Amino acid sequence: MSKLRFAVFAFGCLAASMAHAQATRTWVSGVGDDANPCSRTAPCKTFAGAISKTAAHGEINALDPGGFGGVTITKSITIDGGPGIAGILVSGTNAIVINTASTDTVVLRNLDINGVTTGLSGIRFMNAGHLHVENVRVHDFTRFGIEFVPTISSNLTLNNVSIHTNGLAGVTLSPVGAANAVGTIANSTVSHNYRGIKVSDGGAAAVRNSSLANNQSDGIAAISAAGTPRIARATVDNTLLSGNAVAGVNAIGGLASVVLSHSTVTFNQTGITKSGGGQVFSFGTNRLIENTAGDGTFSNTFAEE
Repeated sequence: MSKLRFAVFAFGCLAASMAHAQATRTWVSGVGDDANPCSRTAPCKTFAGAISKTAAHGEINALDPGGFGGVTITKSITIDGGPGIAGILVSGTNAIVINTASTDTVVLRNLDINGVTTGLSGIRFMNAGHLHVENVRVHDFTRFGIEFVPTISSNLTLNNVSIHTNGLAGVTLSPVGAANAVGTIANSTVSHNYRGIKVSDGGAAAVRNSSLANNQSDGIAAISAAGTPRIARATVDNTLLSGNAVAGVNAIGGLASVVLSHSTVTFNQTGITKSGGGQVFSFGTNRLIENTAGDGTFSNTFAEE
């Protein structure tokens, strides 16, 4: 092959590679088009259209408010709806499905996720990895606001999140098999769901500076299945548990436990309930008062160190 022909061939391969290259930052707009390259000057219309054009560990940004549709995520990525709030509205399905590897991290920020009363779950996290949700509103789903069901031990972090009006629970930490699911929830409101936060076998929730209020059942429930060797546990600090129709705090099953500190449990049907060997502990800094059918009692009270 002559040098000229080789140069032409090489240039053609490079051009083809560049044409299919993924960008580290892409853009969506309410007036975009998924046929576009998702650049700032030629944005895409939907998150699903942009994600295939975004490299792993890259970021999708919204240029303006709009409805950007549901999306399935299979790699490390950030989706940021700022500086406004980007909408995801779905009917009869999950809004965001995350099916990533244990080395992946997904960040969801500045989003309004709406199930319009027929959607399944707002965010469904499967398999493995790390999920960070910041400044997000999730509401009106028939199942869960956030369904965290990893098959490999994984972590969930929520900060400044509002989760309301979901059919089964605002947040569920329900790992599959031998996996563990650890959730950290801060500065958030979980209200008007069936349950606020549900923690199942292998799940652990740390809740701080939040409100778990006006749910149809419990503000927070740790539920351990009979005969399981796995613990369902939660710690709750500086949090309001109020107006829940069954209990502010509920521990069900022999390996279920909840620990409270600096928190107020008030105006629920019952403040604290325990069954099947479940336990609720206090560090002695809580206010348990004015619950309609009774405040309930702590399993034990410990002095703060």
